[in-house]
Amino acid sequence: MGTEVQKRSPILPGRQATPPGLRIGFWACIVISVAVVLRRVFALTRPPQSGPPQMAALDAAFRSHAVLTLAHILPALAFVVLVPFFYLRRGTAGPERLLFPLGLVVGVTAYAMSVYAVGGWVERSAVLFFNSLFLFSLARAWQERRGDLRLKLRWMTRAIAVLLGIATTRPVMGMFFAARRLSHLEPRQFFGIAFWIGFSINTVVVELWLRSREGQSQIERMANPAS
Repeated sequence: MGTEVQKRSPILPGRQATPPGLRIGFWACIVISVAVVLRRVFALTRPPQSGPPQMAALDAAFRSHAVLTLAHILPALAFVVLVPFFYLRRGTAGPERLLFPLGLVVGVTAYAMSVYAVGGWVERSAVLFFNSLFLFSLARAWQERRGDLRLKLRWMTRAIAVLLGIATTRPVMGMFFAARRLSHLEPRQFFGIAFWIGFSINTVVVELWLRSREGQSQIERMANPAS
């Protein structure tokens, strides 16, 4: 029994797999991502009648391209929901097969969404950079799906980290909103900064973990569960 549990020890969600901070961050990003999408779907289908003017303006901006927004966030929601199963159920190919087409849709629609970037070119530049990194990582993972399992796991983890960066932008935005009385910054002025900060945090933290001795050891165990 103990041996079986150890064999299934996942990279990010598991207790024995990663440092507590990284596990907490992983699950926090999952929860925030799901909450953000559900809130946006609700705002698109049943616009709130009251709320802060800034939030009302943002909701109106997304409603101006509601179909594109839904085409982006619903596949993103499915991707995020499947991510834990990718790590927890390494013996099954179902989640992995779905992640690739879902990720492609998310990436393509993200480029289209950048046309309507609230934060202008600062936000748009962050989306173009990190979305390209996401699609590149996803493509490399796809390329290695029948090759080196370690490389596939590394590249897929990079892609997942980038996508979950949208969740990390939320508390960063919250800090900007909280400091608005002092900074006098409008969402259009700090959204781009928040995007760069949030996506960079996820990308750098996961990359450092992947390059660490602990990360390399965990990837090796995942690639060779029987060893």
